[in-house]
Amino acid sequence: MTDKKPGFFQRLFGTNPPPSPAPPETRPAAAPVEPAPPVPPPAPAPEKPAGDTGHPPPPPGPPETTPSYIESVEDQFVTPPETVAAPARPQPQGGWLQRLASGLKRSSDTLSSSIGAVFTRRRLDAATLDELEDVLIQADLGLETATAITETLRRDRFDKDVSGEEVRAVLAAEVEKALAPVALPLVVDAAKKPFVILMIGVNGSGKTTTIGKLAQKFAAEGRSVMLAAGDTFRAAAIEQLQVWGQRTGAPVVARPAGADASGLAFDAVTQAQAEGRDVLIIDTAGRLQNRDELMHELEKIIRVISKVDPTAPHATLLTLDATTGQNALRQVEIFGQRAGVTGLVMTKLDGTARGGILVAIARKFGLPVHFIGVGEGVEDLEPFAADDFARAIAGQH
Repeated sequence: MTDKKPGFFQRLFGTNPPPSPAPPETRPAAAPVEPAPPVPPPAPAPEKPAGDTGHPPPPPGPPETTPSYIESVEDQFVTPPETVAAPARPQPQGGWLQRLASGLKRSSDTLSSSIGAVFTRRRLDAATLDELEDVLIQADLGLETATAITETLRRDRFDKDVSGEEVRAVLAAEVEKALAPVALPLVVDAAKKPFVILMIGVNGSGKTTTIGKLAQKFAAEGRSVMLAAGDTFRAAAIEQLQVWGQRTGAPVVARPAGADASGLAFDAVTQAQAEGRDVLIIDTAGRLQNRDELMHELEKIIRVISKVDPTAPHATLLTLDATTGQNALRQVEIFGQRAGVTGLVMTKLDGTARGGILVAIARKFGLPVHFIGVGEGVEDLEPFAADDFARAIAGQH
């Protein structure tokens, strides 16, 4: 009987019997080796199992105390901000060119890969030129630009080996040629106080954000700016403009959501005149160009503004979302007819592979392109430069 029990426990637990309950017949109540009492001593012995302390076992390697572990976790939150913030801050020299190239990367990559597929170990023949023309049209560059590029290649390189790099060089040259006449800065006439800028565009084109960025640029130039929250359909748009006003130190003329937009515009021009403001930027509600009643309302706002100042608005800027592609052509046409657009702001070029639409718009309408945007930051809206854009979209960084 006594010989069987040890063998059973040895088979069940190995050579060392379990420390907790001992068999009643063969083992005395006080086992030779007893575990520590339930409450551990302040300094547990090295051989004591870690589980007895109520804490997880220490990681392999040199033992660490709880305070050093906490410090290492805190370091993950304290140290990285410097490392994370560094890439987001571009270098002063060439910073905009880097952001522009990065913003147009999707457009340039699409063009480069398509051009490379056409000109892989092939001589320039009529079929190749037709393929290239299709590629350029699909990139929204427009028929005129596509034809100009293919005709240049036909004249200079026909029946010769042509590399993708040579084609991209011709592309950059033709794009710059198309855009150079429209790359014009927005000139604020100091003799007109306030210089009234009316921002218009379809829903989601980035009007309110663009207004905030422009306000910051004008304030940095030392101009006194006033904003008017003319998008009275959306309470969020009013609040957004008020936030921009706080950031830039520009007062915001606002009314409750649902108020008459033309009445607000009248009050804003009157107040800006009385305060001698340099610039007044008026926001408007987004409206689709095919909604006739909304376009009538926009015409009414313009008429009311001109009652206060017959020369106002002095600039009517249409914001275009680059992601809309060919639809942007229709927007320029209708808004130009109904609201007298004087200049363009192209936004969200970083969100699309269809940045070439700006070239098609420039060739068709010849309207000044004042600013382009390639991101959400204030520094991501810059005056438009044709050569920078042409090199970026052609992949010639």
